Amino acid sequence: MRDGPLNFPGSLTILASDMPDTMLERDSSTNQNFLYHFKRLQTADGMLVNTFEWFERKAVNAIKDGLCVPDGSTPPIYCIGPIVSKGSCKEGQERHDCLTWLDKQPKQSVVFLCFGSLGSFSLEQLKEIAIGLENSSHRFLWAVRDPTNIFEEPNLDLLLPKGFLDRTKDRGLVVKSWAPQVEVLQHDAIGGFVTHCGWNSILEAITAGVPMVCWPLYAEQRMNRRYLVEELKVAGSIEGYGNELVHANAVDTKICWLMESNDAKELRNRIAVVKDKARDAVMEGGSSWQAFWDLTSSLKQNDTN
Repeated sequence: MRDGPLNFPGSLTILASDMPDTMLERDSSTNQNFLYHFKRLQTADGMLVNTFEWFERKAVNAIKDGLCVPDGSTPPIYCIGPIVSKGSCKEGQERHDCLTWLDKQPKQSVVFLCFGSLGSFSLEQLKEIAIGLENSSHRFLWAVRDPTNIFEEPNLDLLLPKGFLDRTKDRGLVVKSWAPQVEVLQHDAIGGFVTHCGWNSILEAITAGVPMVCWPLYAEQRMNRRYLVEELKVAGSIEGYGNELVHANAVDTKICWLMESNDAKELRNRIAVVKDKARDAVMEGGSSWQAFWDLTSSLKQNDTN
């Protein structure tokens, strides 16, 4: 179907090419396992989802109204999110150096680039990102993984353009492999987030009120990008993310757009609203608080029966 449109109840139109690889590979064992468990959902006593009703109201209502299984039963759905790590350092644990660096940066001046625990790029792509960051003239914090082994500590001098670290040391920081994402996003110095659109990263960004640029890599991330950009309008997309290589000028252009454009100001205003809605959902009396209360009441009722 390539870019053919797909329509699901409660969802905006999705391109076939945006579906997860596990759904595209129809004969794979993973695909068959997904289908097996999807069918079993109809027999469940309930479904817990890490979201909140306001955030995905159309989809939640479509499920609750039985539109997804018109000829079968739909169990109760409990939206109990956003469930996000507090991100605070444990007692006796040192604060990450990047947070100390952020303390010295102006408010909302830094763009944070991080692509999840499994997200990595080719050596050529890393160099294009570096050139784009350098050309943008904006402050940045960038978590880099080794493209040959994401579990090994990367050698930044070998991966990045010669002299890049020295030329950008006054306005940028590159961290090896990992950064404390929750704490970083909640820091006042962060003004934007370039993300792979993993669900946890999305929830962490909205609860911190940080606008995003989407660079989806795998799984359902292309679908998430579509929702954030076209439905909620709290993010933009990196140009050419579906190509083999995103060039430096695209990185430069989108970072400047995110950090200084009038469109970005509107993103900031909209995501501030989403942040407030997320906070309200988990407070006493909020939709997620009530959903969790309903869930525990149901479990207690079943236990007494």
